[in-house]
Amino acid sequence: MDSALSSPPSPGDPAGASAAGGSIYLEDKPQTLVKLLVAGPFGVGKTTFIRSLSETAPLHTEEVMTQTGALVDNLAGVRDKTTTTVAIDFGRLTLPGDLVLYMFGTPGQRRFRPLWQDIARGALGALVLADTRRLADSFEVMDMIEEAGLRYAVAVNSFPDSPSHHPDTLRDHLDLHPDTPLVVCDARSRDQSADALIALVGHVLEVLDQQQKDDSTPGRQHGRQQPQETA
Repeated sequence: MDSALSSPPSPGDPAGASAAGGSIYLEDKPQTLVKLLVAGPFGVGKTTFIRSLSETAPLHTEEVMTQTGALVDNLAGVRDKTTTTVAIDFGRLTLPGDLVLYMFGTPGQRRFRPLWQDIARGALGALVLADTRRLADSFEVMDMIEEAGLRYAVAVNSFPDSPSHHPDTLRDHLDLHPDTPLVVCDARSRDQSADALIALVGHVLEVLDQQQKDDSTPGRQHGRQQPQETA
């Protein structure tokens, strides 16, 4: 992927407005708008990730967790968590080359699955955040993304007390396809979060480029192959 995508605009950069006082409006020129999901299980750092990257003041729909919620949400590994997203997180990031990324953070709990399906419409890809303390919790989210036909990348969010594993070990435990990008990041770091998102964007663009090449191939058949007639 073009190295020009390696650095998102910093606050005050003309390519994107800063959340601290900059304009929330896009420049009046042709731009490519891309909708991406930031997904993952409960308490994995999706809100923090979007807050770290968004060039505008991010939209959050967090509510204080109650004792009733604690009965249905598994707090293993996130005992200090006091709020949870109940609808969406939203942020925007403009990359060099006039590529504008709209980031939609989705709730991680099973009971929000219908909402997740609505938010996923029109998305080109998803970044799945994972936690090495609870890797198995990521499977349901990845299943939903695959069922929706979305390309995705996985970013393992590093927590202070999370065990560290070699990327190959993580890939095996998550049962990832060889082409699925896997990165390790700290969602609190703008640079590391940007690298994770760029890995997803590169993956999605490569897939779209290949699909365009396939579509332009003369005589290429699409869908199910029809059985050949025999004499």
